[in-house]
Amino acid sequence: MNPRPEGTLAERKRQLVASELTEAALQLLASKGFDAVTVDEIVATAGVSKRTFFRYFASKEDVVVQFLAGLGAAMRAELAARPAAEPVSEALRHAVWVGMAVCADRADHTGRALRVVQLILGTPALLARFLERQAQWRDDLAAELASRHGLDPGADLYPRMAAGMALTAFDAVLHQWSGSDGAQDPETLTKRAFAVIAPALDQVPGAGGRRPTD
Repeated sequence: MNPRPEGTLAERKRQLVASELTEAALQLLASKGFDAVTVDEIVATAGVSKRTFFRYFASKEDVVVQFLAGLGAAMRAELAARPAAEPVSEALRHAVWVGMAVCADRADHTGRALRVVQLILGTPALLARFLERQAQWRDDLAAELASRHGLDPGADLYPRMAAGMALTAFDAVLHQWSGSDGAQDPETLTKRAFAVIAPALDQVPGAGGRRPTD
């Protein structure tokens, strides 16, 4: 017998269980607050055992951070797919919007995505994990920028600084949007944020930009 279908079925089952746990946890955490929800409540809502929970997640923090899974890879992929001649500010704005669009899900009429973002930003333990993720996203975007422009990420300041500015814009937009309870348009905020940093982003060393003289 070919074992691959079993492996595929097992993986799909794992994804389903993980999704059910994540959904149950996010609903509870968003409605009751991080500290008020226990793992016992999460597993009871999801209809699984506590042992199953810890097979997928090490803590409550991990469940919420799962909401952000894949954002870094998606932003890097979008940056890699942008036209080579496009200004860096435009390419990075489109890349960051991929992440922002997930956080500010316009198809989510229940407001759950907004509540989860507010939960993350308002809970020190979750915010710390979020910032850890952002540090990895910065490194990924910096590596892509270096490759895109033929720069040395170890010797050139530009890739890391540009990636950092882009994610600072992302963070500022996320705080502004969530602080308005979703009333402000996230896409408009993203465009405004990148308009502020575009002059610096578009000064690419070796690509028509200016290097400071020694």
